[in-house]
Formats: sequence, structure tokens, C-alpha cells
Amino acid sequence: MTADNSISPSPVGLAGLSHRAHRFVDAHGVRLPGLDIRRHRDVWIGHGIPAAEIDRAVAFQDRWGGLALPPAPFYEGGPRILDADCPEGSATEGWSFAAGDCRVSMAYGFMTGPDGAFGIHAHHWAPLHASTDGWVESLALAAHARRWAKTVIRITGMAVEALDFGGYEPVPEVQGVTDTWWRGKDSLIALYRGEAVGLEAPQCLEAHVYGGLDEWGLHGG
Repeated sequence: MTADNSISPSPVGLAGLSHRAHRFVDAHGVRLPGLDIRRHRDVWIGHGIPAAEIDRAVAFQDRWGGLALPPAPFYEGGPRILDADCPEGSATEGWSFAAGDCRVSMAYGFMTGPDGAFGIHAHHWAPLHASTDGWVESLALAAHARRWAKTVIRITGMAVEALDFGGYEPVPEVQGVTDTWWRGKDSLIALYRGEAVGLEAPQCLEAHVYGGLDEWGLHGG
């Protein structure tokens, strides 16, 4: 596909994101020319892809296309660049489209699901966040927590199930589905279940506990 050179090379403010995520995108994101998927509309419709699904992919591309962000702390860093592609699926199973190429060779791909969730497609579909906004919010929160935490503890496998979330509340802006973030009195916990669900591999469970956070560290805007 050809690139859409009309997009600015600089990240732009994205309505609906938290102040923390805005700062993250502005400071660390790079907007590259995204894929021009509009030019394929007629061909895709000719192959039986519903116009509404193409419109959904175009809307994703208009908002996120060409945006490169720093690596995520899990999923081998997440998509290298956010970019939509040709929708795939059926009326029965629903329609999904790619959300960007992997940074390294992976056993799954990053997709936007039938309901708009951002997730991974492995042996099973695993929606990580209810939208791509939630994915970007999770990247921003991880970067913020790493910067301000006094301690970072990585927990893997079935030991994750022993974590006590009493006194913690879910962080709403990440729109967690399979993956969630939790905020306590002086710590944040990132819970990564996507690979365990998508690959049917409980050993892939992972949690990152960011401790020693003050009020700014817990929220950051």
C-alpha cells in the first residue's frame, strides 16, 4: 500500500485521552505517513467486505495511522507503528482488522476486534483493552509508573494468581478487558493476561508491581 503523505509528521492532540496520555504521545510519539487505505475501498467492497467495516478501518487510520510509540513493557513491545489494513472476517464471526505490524516475530498479531477492542489474535482472540485509546493510555501509565516508582517487581506464571487486590481499584482510563491496571494506596499493578488467554498458556501470565508511589506517581495528571 502507498503512504498517505497528508498526515503531519508530528503527533497531534487526541481528544478523549487523559492529560497523562496526551503528554506521553506529544513527548514520545512520532507521526509517520500512514497507509492510504481509502484507495482500496472499491476493491475491498468488490471482495465482499462491508462498507461499514471499511469505514471503521478508515476511522482508525485517521486517528492512529502512522503513530509510532515507545515499546510496551509486554507483548514484545506491541505494534511498531499503529496502522489499519484490510478488514477480515464474516457476518457470523464479526470483522476485525490489523492494528499494526509486530516489532519482532510473534505467534500472534495485533488487531482491532468487531466491537472496537484492541487485542491480540493468537489461538484465540484476546481483547486487551476496550479501544485503542485504552492501549495508548496503558503505555502512558507504564512509562509514568516506571519513572516514579521506587521499586518495580515482576511476577510471572501462576504466582500472579496469588496477588491480593484488596484495597486496589481498577484504573478506568486504560479500559481494561483481558489486561487491567490497579491503583492502591502507594502502588500500581499492571496485569497482563492476554498471552495466557490468547495462547492458552497460563505460564505467560505476568504482573508488574510499581511501589513507593506518591500522589503524583499514582495519578500523574
